[in-house]
Amino acid sequence: MRNIMAIAGKELRSYFHSPIAYLVMSVYALLCGFFFYNQTGYVASQMLRMSMMGGAGAPPISLNDYIIRPLIQGIVTVVLLLLLPLVTMRLYAEEKRSGTIELLLTSPLTDMEIILGKFLGALALFSVLVLLTFLYISVLFVYGNPNFRPVLATALGLYLYGAALLALGMWFSTFTKNQIIAGTVSLVVFLLLYVLDWPEAYSASTAASVMSYMAISRHLDNFAKGVIDLTDVVYYLSVIVLGVFLTARSVDAQKGRT
Repeated sequence: MRNIMAIAGKELRSYFHSPIAYLVMSVYALLCGFFFYNQTGYVASQMLRMSMMGGAGAPPISLNDYIIRPLIQGIVTVVLLLLLPLVTMRLYAEEKRSGTIELLLTSPLTDMEIILGKFLGALALFSVLVLLTFLYISVLFVYGNPNFRPVLATALGLYLYGAALLALGMWFSTFTKNQIIAGTVSLVVFLLLYVLDWPEAYSASTAASVMSYMAISRHLDNFAKGVIDLTDVVYYLSVIVLGVFLTARSVDAQKGRT
């Protein structure tokens, strides 16, 4: 475990020694801040309009349903699709480009220690993005009264969602020493996984149902509603394990060629 944490710390420091961490955090904070402000402003204007029209007896608007869920499901998930390839593209591609991959693969560390360390380093940077997300949402608790339990479930779902993407992106990073290619492949696959449930809207075939289950965004729905379904948890954990396993296979194949 000490070796894994040492690799994770090295990876996290390398993010902050380059512009990547600052770029990702700045763009993420800017986009999420804008959309949060826009969504909150829209809901506030609707509430004001209802009160002016004599809707004092109407039930209060749910901040979870009208602000938090649309923000996470409709905006944050898409922003992460675009930004997380910037986080994962360098994990192995940079090692290949700089020529340090041979030293890494022949070090006393096991392949799994290196893989888990790199994954946890990327996950630590993603954790900062999750904290930024819920820093905005915490404002709603100051000026409003959202339901806290669905927020916790949403945080768990978002964390699993991002971890699954990171595991897959790490695998794609083993394909090439060009970070741009690794990032592009990750982005394309992430987008495909995001929209795999679209055919279910017009088809009731078995293939459409299978693709719908494989869609990575679909399994965030229950979390956003405050429901922690074991099926969704197993799905995300399975994708994470699959990404780590495929990375190990790819690294092992490259190790055999060195």
